[in-house]
Amino acid sequence: MMRPALLAIACIALGSAAARASASSPDASRAGASERVSAGTRTVIDDTGDRVTVKYPPRRIVSLAPGATEMLFAAGAGGEVVATDDASDEPPAARRLPKLGDLANVDMERLIAARPDVVVVWPYGTSPAQIALLARLRVPVYREEPTTLAGIAASIQRIGRLAGTVAVADRVAGALRARLTTLRRRYRVADPPTALLEVWDRPLYTVGGRELMSDALRVCGVKNVFEDLPEAAPAVSVEAVIGRNPDIIIAAAPPGKGAAWLASWRRFPMLRAVRSGRLIDFEDQGLSGLGPGAIDATAKLCRKIAAAIAKPPP
Repeated sequence: MMRPALLAIACIALGSAAARASASSPDASRAGASERVSAGTRTVIDDTGDRVTVKYPPRRIVSLAPGATEMLFAAGAGGEVVATDDASDEPPAARRLPKLGDLANVDMERLIAARPDVVVVWPYGTSPAQIALLARLRVPVYREEPTTLAGIAASIQRIGRLAGTVAVADRVAGALRARLTTLRRRYRVADPPTALLEVWDRPLYTVGGRELMSDALRVCGVKNVFEDLPEAAPAVSVEAVIGRNPDIIIAAAPPGKGAAWLASWRRFPMLRAVRSGRLIDFEDQGLSGLGPGAIDATAKLCRKIAAAIAKPPP
């Protein structure tokens, strides 16, 4: 499955994510205060606030989301990951691990055969039925779900507590926070332009204001033209885009598709983004990855946006 489409496809299959967007994730201090340690086990708090009791330290971890896989490696627990979903291709070391199927259709027999101490999932990508089956089989399930770029650092720290790699996780989280602060300062503007972030073309999907990719726009000094929508990946019409008339259109497309997506907008010269030539082809897979790579991708997106704004109109 193509990673830029993961968000839209998951939300189409599973319905609105407004409920999870409105729920606050536990912060790092709460997670630490809520830990419980007993002989051979530890109870930690996941990104959704649920308590998860695992064999400690877990030596066999299965990851069923690309962002979760990135998080585990970044937190220093990559050596304990024994299998992943098909889409987990970052970091490169993850590509060599056994694959268990796509997010919505994991091979449960192979997963169980892997004898995981814990399975890390993305609640809005992994099949709810398969998560429920794991619970019935008494396999611990840890839900990884950052909803902002700042939340990625806190999520890494929680993964570190889960995996027993706190020192590494805290160091990486601190570096990510420092980088994010630098980006916010560099691209902060008093009157941000508006942008459409297109994550799929037919049908047309964008992101709502509570989604992580909308937060990336804010970091880049841009306002999501559909930030008032509560859904994670709402379907919108061309007429709605024309009515809101964004200053910039960004095609967050699968590799090789962005130019075609942008070409379709040139049929609408009444749009400010088209008249000014501020049409951005952005195919970095990390922006939708829900892991540390999202911050790297955001830095690239900020540079592209800044260049588009600075370029004189045609």
